[in-house]
Amino acid sequence: MRFSSTSTSPEGTTERDFVHDGVPGVLWTPPGDPVGLVLSAHGGGQHKRAPGIVARAHRCTAAGLAVVTLDAPAHGDRARTATDDRFSAEIRARITSGGDASPLVAEYNALQAARAIPEWQSVLDALPGTGGRVGFWGVSMGSAIGIPLVAAEPRVDAAVFGLIGATDALVAAAAAITVPVRFLLQWDDRLVPRDAGLALFDAFAAPRRSLHANPGGHGDVPDDEISSAVAFLAR
Repeated sequence: MRFSSTSTSPEGTTERDFVHDGVPGVLWTPPGDPVGLVLSAHGGGQHKRAPGIVARAHRCTAAGLAVVTLDAPAHGDRARTATDDRFSAEIRARITSGGDASPLVAEYNALQAARAIPEWQSVLDALPGTGGRVGFWGVSMGSAIGIPLVAAEPRVDAAVFGLIGATDALVAAAAAITVPVRFLLQWDDRLVPRDAGLALFDAFAAPRRSLHANPGGHGDVPDDEISSAVAFLAR
């Protein structure tokens, strides 16, 4: 893991850019010794320094948690492949024509997960001491990557997912997750049908799982849900 630039906020959060096996990322650490580490995955079309990701990181460090985020394949500072371009064009065309793009999105998300999961595991291997406990936080495409990651990764102790619906692959992965799960669902989400989100929540094997449903669209998760998710991971 090769660290480059480092900066510190007025509140004492240290922010360090790095590249690990060609994957760019950011590590945020709190002023004191971290009590745990959050793997923070961004959504589709975003990147490691998207405003919501940065805000999430600073809320977590205020609670004593370290946070690491990576550019997902074909996002941020990473190169796109011909396959990425093909999926992007087909999804846009399907949406423009008024068709159902969800099967294409699900197929592309599965490809993203297959590429990203080994990257997250390698970064987790390489990170310096960050408190021992590990949580995951990712919604939308972040959940498409995170659900199979958490199913395969015994080092993750709790997870925040949401804004995504059931597919056969995600349902199978959710059935293997027994750590505490918090699932965010937007009641008026036009991108994820409500029934699909509820079906995915129902698939988790976690004895401690909670559904947090709020009115509004895909990007309208209330601020108090964000604060509550931070407290959940800090516990």
